[in-house]
Amino acid sequence: MYTPEEYEKFIKSAYGGAGEPAASYARKRDKENYHKGDKGLWWQVQFRDLTYDEACPVTTDNWEIWVPPADPQPDPNKVTPEILSDLAFNSTKLPTPPVELQPRADRLLVNLGTRVAFKGDLDRVWTTASLDYKGVQLAATTVATPVALKVDAGTADADPQSCTYDLVKGKDGYTADSEGAGCNVTYLRASGSGTYPFKASITWKVTWTDSADPDGPPREPGLPDGLSTFEQDVTVKEAQAVNR
Repeated sequence: MYTPEEYEKFIKSAYGGAGEPAASYARKRDKENYHKGDKGLWWQVQFRDLTYDEACPVTTDNWEIWVPPADPQPDPNKVTPEILSDLAFNSTKLPTPPVELQPRADRLLVNLGTRVAFKGDLDRVWTTASLDYKGVQLAATTVATPVALKVDAGTADADPQSCTYDLVKGKDGYTADSEGAGCNVTYLRASGSGTYPFKASITWKVTWTDSADPDGPPREPGLPDGLSTFEQDVTVKEAQAVNR
């Protein structure tokens, strides 16, 4: 709040000719010579007078103190790019897997391989959190990239019960070639009068940059993987054949 010289001026102007206890307080500071010649500053606690909308000093030994220079302690509430990256991460909405089954979900057959195909575009997803206040400008962008597709047949009567396909970048986004992956789900038993709960899920690798640019260099520490899922009931029937 004050240098030693400024504090001396404040005390003498505010408490010159004042009665007790302010007079004793002013004499005490005068005997200390206001820490003239020392390195540091006088700190003063103030409160806001809501009636007059002005700051009022609290002048006691507990609320005006001499503080020598020192390294400031880290502020636990300081906003950092890492904090913004967490905010962006928590605000990111991941799309559900845009998959369709071939044959269709209501036309699957026992012992016939089920191919999983994408029915739409799938690409990176990113979210930016930023701060621009009183000259402070910070930003962080989280980027989620789809890396793997996992399908679960929903029953133990399937071979295999689940498959995982790597996703690769194509012309129109990321896709999985389940046809050539050698991992197509084949149902071994009909679902009868019921259905099987088929589930598809995508794993997303999540990185972040300390800017509003999703193509900026990834920063550490990393962020947890993301997961989005899609479920549908499938009907599996037995193919009927006639022997002659």
